[in-house]
Amino acid sequence: MDCTQAIRARRSIRKFKPGAVIPRPDVEAMLEAAMMAPSARNTRPWEFFVVENPELKSKLRHAHPFASMLDTASLAIVACARPEAQTGAVEGYWPLDCGAAVENLLLQAVELGYGACWCGCWPSSRISRLQELLDTPSVPVALIAVGVPDEDPPARGFYQPDKVTWL
Repeated sequence: MDCTQAIRARRSIRKFKPGAVIPRPDVEAMLEAAMMAPSARNTRPWEFFVVENPELKSKLRHAHPFASMLDTASLAIVACARPEAQTGAVEGYWPLDCGAAVENLLLQAVELGYGACWCGCWPSSRISRLQELLDTPSVPVALIAVGVPDEDPPARGFYQPDKVTWL
């Protein structure tokens, strides 16, 4: 699968085949793809929590009102920001940098044959509960459910020429 195919095949998957195990090399490939994302002055203001533990996954699910798909997902990956990594001219770019990392992760998941769903965390009141569950001062930006898809939803994204201004 090439990049164009992965972009067009990506969907938000909310139903997964229960009990599927994702091999560690595949998880590491997704994390590597995430960490290949651009960041302001290569500050790489992120860290990732891979949650396979069913009990903790359930707690994450209940801490995020839109993460019910964690009930059947193989794992959760929580992308967290380290805002302190950016100072001076690049201070404050961490939300964009982490967003780019999450998109890379999602595209790598598709290429490996997995489904994923990006559940936004920042900015919202759920951040403190997620920090508590993960025992981290980092800022949870996204909770990503990953697993073997048990649905094939239609594409929701599309090109809109009226949203483009050619100068």
